[in-house]
Formats: sequence, structure tokens, C-alpha cells
Amino acid sequence: MPDTYVGAIDQGTTGTRFMVFDRNGRVVANAYERHEQVYPEPGWVEHDPVEIWENTQTVVTDGLDDAGLDADQLEALGITNQRETTVVWDADSGRPVHNALVWQDRRTTDRVEELQEAGKVEEIREKTGLECDAYFSATKAEWILDNAEPLKLETSRTRDLRERARNGELLMGTIDSWLVYNLTGNHVTDVSNASRTMLYNIRDLAWDDDLLEEFDVPEEMLPEVRPSSDEDFYGTTDPDGFLGAEVPVAGALGDQQAALFGQTCFDAGDAKNTYGTGSFYLMNTGNDAVESEHGLLTTIGFQLSDEPVQYALEGSIFVTGAAIEWLEDIDLINNAAQTAELARSVDSTDGVYMVPAFTGLGAPHWDGRARGTLVGMTRGTRKPHIVRATLESIAYQTRDIAEAMEADSGVDTTTLRVDGGAVKNNFLCQLQADIIQTDIVRPEVDETTALGSAYAAGLAVGYWESLDELRENWQVEREFDPEMSERDADKKYSRWGDAVERSLDWAREDEEA
Repeated sequence: MPDTYVGAIDQGTTGTRFMVFDRNGRVVANAYERHEQVYPEPGWVEHDPVEIWENTQTVVTDGLDDAGLDADQLEALGITNQRETTVVWDADSGRPVHNALVWQDRRTTDRVEELQEAGKVEEIREKTGLECDAYFSATKAEWILDNAEPLKLETSRTRDLRERARNGELLMGTIDSWLVYNLTGNHVTDVSNASRTMLYNIRDLAWDDDLLEEFDVPEEMLPEVRPSSDEDFYGTTDPDGFLGAEVPVAGALGDQQAALFGQTCFDAGDAKNTYGTGSFYLMNTGNDAVESEHGLLTTIGFQLSDEPVQYALEGSIFVTGAAIEWLEDIDLINNAAQTAELARSVDSTDGVYMVPAFTGLGAPHWDGRARGTLVGMTRGTRKPHIVRATLESIAYQTRDIAEAMEADSGVDTTTLRVDGGAVKNNFLCQLQADIIQTDIVRPEVDETTALGSAYAAGLAVGYWESLDELRENWQVEREFDPEMSERDADKKYSRWGDAVERSLDWAREDEEA
């Protein structure tokens, strides 16, 4: 009998990855495909959902073929996804009515400011654990229903999108729902993704009637909310479809919750930081939804079948890895690996600070009108100084979150588990240890986002029996201890706040039009 495995579809901001894991959590297959980033206007970011689905089929097929595996060897599929990114599609044809609005998209900032002026921020935070921000799905869904082209019928009459949504003819979801629908035909999301929509009450564990009314999003178009690891499955793949096999789709987690799960942060106080397009620092707070007083989000971490929800505190940083991509876009570097070499070529930034607020600032500042800023330059400023300042900005933003996390939780950070593409950069990992003055631990398997969704699906079908079995799989690849003195770290960090101040409230509607 052939060996069996668990597959994970990791649908991210810049591309889609498919990975297959064995019982020890080791990678046995890996395929990746990028998709187009669409920027219709400044501050607007879109993806083509059809391209994402087509790429998903490609990477799953390629990954299995390259590893010499049959789809029948998959005991389950898990999904993890870029969160908040919002799709509305026709239930009958499966065609989107508009491109997906990406989590980075800022087109609804004016709507958020209306809510702020109307004094609705506290109510939204109390129900959802989220800041009132264009980052989340609610204003994105509202915008699509207000602005996408209505269905043109054979007669001259058009059908309002909300009317169609109320009749169950249109469906809305985050990318996990879009993929589950295409894989199984079912309209399902998990609690972690639902908690990122700004439409879901994280304490009542239900879609919130008041918020649905505020954003005029019909409940009929929303997915059923299920556990992150679901023994009842979300559905199975079509044996006559592209996989040619009936495989249970049994788990889903938003990408950052998936990384928390993949890093085996199963207990209150466990924390991780994922360095991707943005960076996301999460701490498990157990069964308590801890309210933040320092600009963090209260979110759902995960839920296992027939068990209570586990919550988390989260610090969301919008731009970290994307800042390195920007250096490449403007030809300051040829590739991401070059950043370490250039940064090491100078002893310091010579007082240069980079605030990569290209799409506003997330936690703990929450300023949708902040914009990218370089300060402190002189005639002696050279490319290595700017590159080093960009890497340092990642470390400083993480320290912002670490300090807020300690203040809210009362737990001192002694070790931070890290993952994501940027942590392959040893210079960045050491810099991070120095700036936040704590040990940075990098695991052997750094694709913990995909691993977490595989763990969720595998637990649901009994491929793994317990959380303890998963803990045994987690192995340290390298640990970075602080080498900089606390005094020097504090001195460097002290001017970061000044640089951030200069980036705030920069963008104006009339200037961006």
C-alpha cells in the first residue's frame, strides 16, 4: 500500500503554493505560481480570482507530478489564504462579478472615516475585536456591491447586485471560501477567516446583524462558518474534476493563524511572527478574547472540532517583505538575497530611517493615510544605507508590536518563533533579535503557514492523532541571541517614532485622484 500524505493549498498575496507533508511534518512536494497584481488607481490593489483558481489547479497538479504522487495518496487537503481579500461571485456560473479587493486596498478609507466620525469605532471593536479600517472585508464587500456592474439581462432591465445577493444568487467570501467553493461546490469558511471580515461577532460566534445592516451586506450571500479543523469536512473534491480523486477538504485557516498553528503555538502565551508581504505577530491567549488597549487586534486563532475557540492578540504590519520587493522594483537591488550583503557593507544607516507605509500603517498606529517616508538623508547617503534602513524598518515595526503585546498580555517575550520568506535572511534575524532584545527561533520547516493548514486538515481526518504529536514534529533550525546592548538598541529605536510621525496623515483624496 503506498504511503499517504496531507496536502496544503497556500494562497498568498503574490502567488499560490501547494505543499505536501508526511507524518513528521516534512515537505515531500512543493510547487508555486505567481499571479498578477492589479493597481487600477493609487492605493487600489486587486487580484483576478479566476487566475488564482487556475493557478491553484496548476500548482496542485504540478506538485503531485513532480513528487511522483497520485491524488489518491492525499488523505486530506487544507487551505490557508491571504485574509480579508474579498470576492463576490455568481452562485450559478461561479464567475466573479469584480476582481477581488486585496487586503492592502485602501479605496474605502473615506468610508472608514465616515464610520469614525459617526462614533461607531468602539462598537465595531467590541463586536469584532478589529480596528475600523479599510484593511478588513466589510467595506470591500460594500464597495463591490455598490460599484460592480449589475447583471445585464436579456431584456433591457438590469438586476441590482444586492437584490441578487438576497436571493442567494451572489456569494461573498474571503479567498478560502472561493477555493472551497471551486473544490467542493460548498460555501464555507472557518472561524479564523470569518473573524477578519469585520462582519462576524467573535464572542457570539455568528454573523452580526447590526454590522450586516451597517454595510448592507445580505446574510444570504455569506458562507457557513465552521471549525478550522473540521471532522465533518467542508466537502470533498470531485472525482471527475482536475484531481481525479475524492479528497476531503477538512481544514482552513487564515494565513497568520495557520502559521500560529504550524509553529505549534497551541497554548496561551505562545507567540510567532511571520515575515511575508507584511508581518503578522500573533500571541495565543487561550479561551479569552483579550481586549487590546495598545492598538492590537483581538482575533480568533483557531478552533478544533467540538472544542472551544482559541483567541489571539495580533499586530498587523502591512509592509515588510513588500518593502524589499520595492527596493528591487526601483533597481536598488537585483534580488532579495542581496540585501544582507549591502546592509553589512556599512556599519549603520548614518541616521537614515525608512517608514514603508506604502499602503498606510497598521498596528499599533492605524493610519490609512500614512505613506512611505525616507528621512535623515544627506549627500553622503548611498544605496547600502537605504537598503539597511529598509531592513531595520522591519525590525522596528516588529518592536512596536512586541511592546504593545507585552503591555496588553502582561507576558514578557523571551522567545519569538519566526517564519516566512524573509527569515531566510540571517542578517535580518540577528537584527530582529538585537532590536527587540529577545531570542529569535527559526524552525527547520519555515513554510509554517502551509504546514499549519495541513495540520488542521490532517487532525480532522485522523492522520495525526493529537496536538502533542504535532509538537514533537517542531524542530529548531537556528536560534539568534541578542548581540547588541540594550542601551544601543533603545537608542536606535528611539528615533523610529520620530520617523513614523513624519509619515502620518500624508495622503489626501484630491492628491491621489
